[in-house]
Amino acid sequence: MPVTTSTSLDVRCVNVVRGLAIDAVQKANSGHPGLPLGAAPMAHVLWTRHLRHNPRNPKWVNRDRFILSAGHGSMLLYALLHLTGYDLSMEEIKNFRQFGSKTPGHPENVLTPGVEMATGPLGQGFATAVGMAIAQANLGERFNRPGLPIFDHYTYVLCSDGDLMEGICQEAASLAGHLGLGKLIALYDDNGITIDGSTSLAFTEDTQAKFEALGWHTIRIDGMDMEAVDRALSDAKAVEDRPSLILARTVIGFGSPNKAGSEKSHGSPLGEEEVRLTKQALDLPDTPFYVEQEVVDFYRRAVAVGEVLEAAWEKSVRDLADPDLDRLLGELPEGWAAKLPTFTEPVSTRVASGKALQVAAAVHTGLMGGSADLSENVFTVIRDCPVFQSSSPEGRTLMFGVREHAMMAAANGLTLHGATRGYGGTFLIFSDYCRPSIRLASLMECPTIFVFSHDSIGLGEDGPTHQPIEQIMSLRAIPGLNVMRPADGNEVSACWMLALEHHDGPSLIVTSRQNLPIITSADIPNHPARSGAYVLADSPLPQICLVATGSEVSLALAAKDLLTEQGMAARVVSMPSWFLFERQTADYRAGVLNPEMPTVSVEAGVTLGWSRYAQAHVGIDHFGASAPGPVVMKEFGFTPENVANVAKGLLGRA
Repeated sequence: MPVTTSTSLDVRCVNVVRGLAIDAVQKANSGHPGLPLGAAPMAHVLWTRHLRHNPRNPKWVNRDRFILSAGHGSMLLYALLHLTGYDLSMEEIKNFRQFGSKTPGHPENVLTPGVEMATGPLGQGFATAVGMAIAQANLGERFNRPGLPIFDHYTYVLCSDGDLMEGICQEAASLAGHLGLGKLIALYDDNGITIDGSTSLAFTEDTQAKFEALGWHTIRIDGMDMEAVDRALSDAKAVEDRPSLILARTVIGFGSPNKAGSEKSHGSPLGEEEVRLTKQALDLPDTPFYVEQEVVDFYRRAVAVGEVLEAAWEKSVRDLADPDLDRLLGELPEGWAAKLPTFTEPVSTRVASGKALQVAAAVHTGLMGGSADLSENVFTVIRDCPVFQSSSPEGRTLMFGVREHAMMAAANGLTLHGATRGYGGTFLIFSDYCRPSIRLASLMECPTIFVFSHDSIGLGEDGPTHQPIEQIMSLRAIPGLNVMRPADGNEVSACWMLALEHHDGPSLIVTSRQNLPIITSADIPNHPARSGAYVLADSPLPQICLVATGSEVSLALAAKDLLTEQGMAARVVSMPSWFLFERQTADYRAGVLNPEMPTVSVEAGVTLGWSRYAQAHVGIDHFGASAPGPVVMKEFGFTPENVANVAKGLLGRA
């Protein structure tokens, strides 16, 4: 295949990036060489002519964001991070895909400086970038002044054929087009190849026409032509009222004499001989991990330029002298939790959550989010504030439409952006639609707040299609995810407090449709929910423990009364969060759930997993039924009498 032999510095830079990528993949004997070989020219142009960033401060809030949505091509990103001066050594490049390295097989933001998010599950990067672009539009509208561009950065995405096949991308692209996110630019690595072969096997739609119909500005170019890429990026930046998709035709595995343009270069090392031939075609010496000094010097200009850009931005912030901005970039004010609402009358925990949200949004003015077409069901609207639209980008409530998956990815983008904190809400049953975004939030240690209502068979007449059974337990299985199911309105406020205070991972608040009595403390800042589980009601010398969550805590209290009447002393434990409870000391845990005390779990969900804490269970291990909520609860055993009977059986007193 014809390959340019130009000795221009740009071409040499591109080929050094390619060489690093194929060498790292070959040394690891694992990885994806095809994308870096094909996409290197457009990535090079973006990083050297357009991307505003500071390698010495990867968290500079006004940096341009670069998302490698096609995360399998991670060596392209690692090569650029290393060459431009991020804290990523050549030793890390050589340890690609090895245990303990900063260069894992797919990018991870918690491991590698300069990586904005964990990508790999296709479509996640594209959809999360939409949230980042929403954050920029909102902050820019609120804080930019003539001559003081505080938030004027772009969000760039490099996506693949596979990304655009995923349903989440359809949701996210539709939302981005509707919102007119002009500073969102996607580079589509249109190489026509997937793992199975040509995209013509399964992907023959007119992508350009589709995105235009979704409200995007589109440009089709030869992605191997650096000047065409440069012009396209400039043209895209000039379009301020729409996101842009640059459809860049590229050659996967470019330079490989026997594998270029083929699926054979996608996900396997080229092989030692093919690496040698590819380097020969790219006019590279047959030296592993070759980097020439002139190339390094060219890329490292990003350090000096980035420091100048950030210094100018810091001056703009000082000149703006806006205390609201200082507050946004700082910590939560001391004593804020005392402002959260308290309750004395029965209230559904979803309504209580909506009331807590108002206080949280007033305290954290970067809090942004909404629901998937369920604003009046999950209570996610921030009152006294416009809805975010292209005509009102200062708004902080988002109407995501019926797009659960993209909603949660965008909420992650809002959170990862910084200065903003994202939340999203829908019915608990639909957590299945957005689970990949929730899981990724946890992997990224991204403190997004997920809000779910209609948490059990207690929702009633909508029936088993809408009644969650296994969802809570399956969400608890995600490492690092703080799933909280509050027992009443006061515990809800405590859960919102805990969510906003938690910065190392996501929080998930599960709420009821039905009203629940007020049974827990009104001292929100010191609420015992902080410990994840606590003794809510006790007896002298208790014989049995009833541990419950959510709407079933009041049920456990009623069962305790029945047991007391029958001469059996019981303890009731409210356990809103397994996650937090497991982080307490062993002594504290044993003091709440005494391993020597017979224990019954009470939760309107599957009993799987409760054996960790209990020997008998009141739960539901089958689908629900359509009927009024109280009827369904009674028919499936969620009554004080049945809970008391299960407890007596465990005590041998049945």
